[in-house]
Amino acid sequence: MKKSIKTIIWVGLDVHKKGISVCWYEGDSQAEEFRAMGNSRGEIKLLFGRLRRRGEVRACYEAGPCGYEVRRVLSEMGIHCDVIAPSLIPKMAGDRVKTDRKDARKLARLYRAGELTLVRVPTEQEEAARDLVRCREDLREDAQRARHRLLKFMLRRGRIWTQGKNWTLRHWRWLRQQKFKEMEAQRTFEEYVVQLETRLDRQGMMDQELNELAQREPWKAMVDRLKSLKGFDTLSALIVAVEVVDFRRFRSPRELAAYLGVTPTLYASGEKSVKGRITKCGNRHVRRVLTEASWSYARPVQPAERIRQRTEGQPPWVHDVAVKAQHRLHMRYRRLLGRGKRINVANVAVTRELAGFIWALMVGVPARRTGSPPDRESTRSFVLTGRVNTGKKAA
Repeated sequence: MKKSIKTIIWVGLDVHKKGISVCWYEGDSQAEEFRAMGNSRGEIKLLFGRLRRRGEVRACYEAGPCGYEVRRVLSEMGIHCDVIAPSLIPKMAGDRVKTDRKDARKLARLYRAGELTLVRVPTEQEEAARDLVRCREDLREDAQRARHRLLKFMLRRGRIWTQGKNWTLRHWRWLRQQKFKEMEAQRTFEEYVVQLETRLDRQGMMDQELNELAQREPWKAMVDRLKSLKGFDTLSALIVAVEVVDFRRFRSPRELAAYLGVTPTLYASGEKSVKGRITKCGNRHVRRVLTEASWSYARPVQPAERIRQRTEGQPPWVHDVAVKAQHRLHMRYRRLLGRGKRINVANVAVTRELAGFIWALMVGVPARRTGSPPDRESTRSFVLTGRVNTGKKAA
């Protein structure tokens, strides 16, 4: 007796704060069904419980401010749900009409056709660590704004520090000695100083918590591996680790560089091929960390003792990657500057290659949970030559 094949129900959800628009198709049918419901666990379970009785349900929705809660509710019910990268959804050039129903319909149709790009959904533990790191990033940005407000206020009053760099102990001592005749100006100055000191204190407390987080698994192994590279400390390594998490989902350094948005834009048509600025379409938090770390490679190569200290406790091949990265990226800076490139352009090029060395390190991180084994031959080829062994002649 032949087993009956279940009909697949393809569901597209347009998720918002208060409501969800749902559109679905049964199998290859062109007849659509639509429902609008509230964004609550009860209504989601009620609708999808009915759909599950009609066939195998496969749902999707765009990543956005509502997070992954809908996906987790459906996973609890045993329903497959994917989260889609919104910036990579195909769009028609002449389409100027946007409604919730139309968005849900487009998601369902493209999902059935296999034309959507999925994002990796973090676990609740990974998402919590990522939120804590991003909270620290917000504190850093707030402290920077507070610094700017205070310095601009002092500039308007003609109080300019000329005895060295800002925010040294001498600069802070000079700031606290400032007095203003007008009561309102003095009150404004004191408030700006208090705001800055408060933000810096909160940032220091957050840094201590993140240092403790970096010593716990699954982050410790990844942080220790990343710290072997020049330009990384505990905090910057933790930011990269919690934002990317699973480096093995990238099959090559090029895929990681594209994810971080450090690959150049390309316009190629006929015989014309023009490369432009980097795409900046990826994870901006990791891109900022890598860009800042790349500046360290403009300075002379560190002595071998410093490299051994950073790679202490790591496998010998990690030391080889760290040495190769330091020499290659420093020479990359020198060659680009020698050809007349602007230093910012050279730094972006070094950032892209640094992403490749990070990939070479992290595909060997222990405690891997998912995915196929990394391509060891490609890893070895990249460590030795800085290029990926694809079996084709390098351009």
